[in-house]
Amino acid sequence: MKYKLSVIPGDGIGPEITKCGIQIIECINNKLNIEFEINKIKAGDKALKEEGIALSEQTIRDIKNTDACIKAPVGETAMDVIVKIRQLFDLYANLRPAKSFPTVKSLQDDIDILIVRENTEDLYKGQEFKIDDKVIALRTISEKASTRIAEYAFNCAKNRRKKVTSVHKANVLKITDGLFANCVKNVSKHYKNIDYSELYVDACAMNLIRNPKEFDVIVTTNMFGDILSDEAAQVVGGLGLAPSANIGEKFALFEPVHGAAPDIAGKNIANPIAMILSIKMMMDWFYDYKNDNECKIASEIIHKAVVSSLENNVKTIELGGNSSTEKIGHIAIIYPLGIIFNKGIVFPSMSSNSKWFRINTNTTNSRGT
Repeated sequence: MKYKLSVIPGDGIGPEITKCGIQIIECINNKLNIEFEINKIKAGDKALKEEGIALSEQTIRDIKNTDACIKAPVGETAMDVIVKIRQLFDLYANLRPAKSFPTVKSLQDDIDILIVRENTEDLYKGQEFKIDDKVIALRTISEKASTRIAEYAFNCAKNRRKKVTSVHKANVLKITDGLFANCVKNVSKHYKNIDYSELYVDACAMNLIRNPKEFDVIVTTNMFGDILSDEAAQVVGGLGLAPSANIGEKFALFEPVHGAAPDIAGKNIANPIAMILSIKMMMDWFYDYKNDNECKIASEIIHKAVVSSLENNVKTIELGGNSSTEKIGHIAIIYPLGIIFNKGIVFPSMSSNSKWFRINTNTTNSRGT
């Protein structure tokens, strides 16, 4: 199948990690029965400086004319870019996985958490105003959005370990979080085979440190999800490994969880793995939404390439390694991907004593170069 992708390179380290991501897409392009057409578009701090607006109407039109969007982090204009895109395209489900990887230090082994964050409401609607010497922010929680995100979370759990934890603060925020909690609880009654529980957000934050393996799917409101997902990322090694997906009914945007990190921009030390794993999530979404088996194979290949690079200690400095952004993109990911596609199914890792990966492509119509 053929897909059109809009790509926002962003600010700070954004262009560096975007380059790695595009190279991976180009490596996959036409190797399986998939073809990606990439359209780079402007948004963020640089766009504001050059064009006077962080997210132009032309950029919005360009995004609408594609099948999915890949976005690198932007700087101080995040509210004007990603939050606006989420609301304009009704990207109501923000999926933020936190998964432990081999040779990366985490609090426990075999952590596999999926945070399902309501993505369109809460304080992130930006309804703030000032009265005299006071500033006020309005928090919006609706039955429709709460029910919709709960259903999404339970459907995710069906394909995982069948456990959902609803996180809120209904003991204090009795009306807003009370509504959210009741909506999730009502949805849970229709999923008898899913283990359902509730936690207050402060207790959840504590338990993510104390025993992260107890969690499978966490469903929560917008702001709590933003905070908890950063914590969960650190539990498994840091934001450099944290991808995300913003899912709507017919469109999706994929981006690393981390920010633009202007302090290390241009130094070739930024970790591109979160961007690479976000592209993996895009492949998973195309498989789910378009029933495209080739994209599922691409997702598996990308995941195995990332695992191999980490097993061979090809890491950036924050993970205890000394590899550059470019080295991870080219040597650890692109080179193995090329071997997979050229040889068909064989994936040799980069050290002589490591295991070989095999990917079963017998049921696909894969093409080599």
